[in-house]
Amino acid sequence: MRYTEEEGGRLNNYAIEPKMYQAEPPTATQKRNFVILGVVGTVLVSGLMFVAFAVS
Repeated sequence: MRYTEEEGGRLNNYAIEPKMYQAEPPTATQKRNFVILGVVGTVLVSGLMFVAFAVS
């Protein structure tokens, strides 16, 4: 475990840093899935708002 000792004998622990990697751009399939999820989410929220207004 990585730690340093400060004045007065206190220990200061540091988290282990994760390995770095470069992100890859989304594929065409992932882009299509993002659009589908966005549309489904928009329809869901719109439907919930409609129900809320209809009930009140």
